[in-house]
Parts: sequence; structure tokens; C-alpha cells
Amino acid sequence: MANTRLKRVLLASNVFRMAARLRVRSAAILMYHSVLEDPGQVASSLGRMIHGRRVFQDQMELLAKEFNPVTLDHVLRFIRGEEDLPHRAVAVTFDDGYADNYDVALPILEQVGVPAAFYATVDCVENRRLPWPSRLRFAFFTTLKSAWRDDTGKVWPLSTLQQRSESYLAACDRLAQLAGEQQVKLILRIESDLGRTLPKQCGQWMMTWGQLRGLAQKGHIVGSHTMTHPNLAYLGVADARWELVESKRRLELQIGQTVAHFSYPCPALTPNWSDVTTEESRCAGYQTAVTTSSGLVDRYDNPLALRRIPPTKSLDGMRWNLEAAFAGKSV
Repeated sequence: MANTRLKRVLLASNVFRMAARLRVRSAAILMYHSVLEDPGQVASSLGRMIHGRRVFQDQMELLAKEFNPVTLDHVLRFIRGEEDLPHRAVAVTFDDGYADNYDVALPILEQVGVPAAFYATVDCVENRRLPWPSRLRFAFFTTLKSAWRDDTGKVWPLSTLQQRSESYLAACDRLAQLAGEQQVKLILRIESDLGRTLPKQCGQWMMTWGQLRGLAQKGHIVGSHTMTHPNLAYLGVADARWELVESKRRLELQIGQTVAHFSYPCPALTPNWSDVTTEESRCAGYQTAVTTSSGLVDRYDNPLALRRIPPTKSLDGMRWNLEAAFAGKSV
């Protein structure tokens, strides 16, 4: 509580804004996933990455009034030294490709005039199924089984919430290192072992190709979030290349536009990118790639390893993160 009061005092004093004026210009890239009227309804699968509609609208209105919303294309030209950015420039991004991005978030963005980039996990769009971390979360946290045996033979108890969490994270570490058919087989085996599978209708939570085309036609950026949502830094080069190249190819075929932007999934393990993956993303034809590393984007940064800022689940929290970051404070 005392920490919250101190933050409010600092924000009201404008000390951060004065500090920001003394710094070179930079950009903040915000990272969102899902926006729903009632996040609690899908907490067993999507977890804590959901923003409530009211909070998201308040945050976008704040951006429109007190910051300068920009596109990733503007950020790219700034990085290259081709143009400047306004002070307190902020770009908005969404990972995974949930249908609520189109149904709930888009009308708010259009109302306040904030552009955004939407990164789609192609397999999830094509096959109408949630990314595997959500499927795993549902299986581990709703199973009636008392234990789970992993593919090494280790038995994980599931009697307490803590034990379920530990088992879930261990399974995520394993799946994050797999792609394609290997990944599909393991998630199906885990769902079978735990006796829990997300209802098929949950696939409707992912965007359709028509919705992705609609975003592009409205002037928003549509980018790739891989084919199957692995941690690219932990894949072999051939698998990482396939995730980058094939997702780009299928997106371009469906939306009828060049896909120049990419977002690294971070389902488990760190880091979620490396020098090898940035080179592979360059060879695949991407011009930018965003990571989950925290911080601002500065001129002449590597455009294929861009940092982002977590928006938090409250208006005050996002305001603090942005003001502190522009003032040079780590968030």
C-alpha cells in the first residue's frame, strides 16, 4: 500500500516527465494477449494474460490522450534512422491471435485511434484450437488424476495447487522445445494421461482468416507468432526455420499482404530468442521481431530483437510502467 502511494506521488509530481525530456527519444512497445468482458470465465485455460475490457479501454484512452501511439512501421523507420518519433511514442501489440482481439479490442482501438499489430499462431488459426500452453493449463488444473508420469518416467503428484503448478511448468518446459508433429503427439498424450481435453468449441476463441484479413484491411499490422508456438531459442535450426518461413508463407497466402513482422513466443524457458533466431528471422524476410525482454526501443537497436513493456492489469500500473520506462527506470 505504501509503495502504491509513493508511485502516485511520483506520477503526480511530473518528475518522471521532466526526466524523460532530458533523455534521447525512444519507443515503448506494449504486449497484450486477450481482452474479454469477464476474464474469470476462461481463467482455467488462458490464465492471467487476459485484460478486462473496461481496463483495456481505459488504457487505450490514456495512450491516446497522454502518449503518442505509433505503428511498428514507424518504429522500424526510427530504428533505421530514417525518421524521428514523437516523445512518448507507444506501439501496441497482441500475441497469439485470439478472436477477442477482433471482437472486443478492435472496436476500442478504432474508437480512440490507436493502431496495433496482431501476431497469429498459424496452426491455431487453421485448426481452430488454442495454443498448447492453454490446453496444458486446462488439463493440469482440472484433472481428477492424483499424479502424472512424464515422458522420462518421473511421477509428479497433483494433490495440491502448488503441485499442479509445478507439474504444469515442467510439461511446458518440455513442450516448448518441440515443434510440429512431435509437439502435437506429446500434448495429445498428456491430455490423454490426465483425462482432460478442452472442449472443441474453445477453438472458436481463435481468430479466423477472415478476421485477420479484416485487421489488415483496416490498416493494422498482421504478423507471425510461428506455426505451433514453441520457444525458438530451444529448437534446432531446421525446426526454427520452418516455424518462421512456413507461418509467414501461409499468412501471406491468406491475407494477401506481405508479412514483415514477427513475435517470439515465450511459452516457457528463457531466453526466447538468440543470435541464431534473429539471423533466421532476417533470412525468412521479417523486418521486425518483438521479444518478451523488458525495456524501450532505442535508435539503431536490432529490429529483430525488440524489447517490450508489460502493460499490467490496471490503468495505474500501465501508467507507472510507461512513465518510469521513459524516465530511464527499469520496469
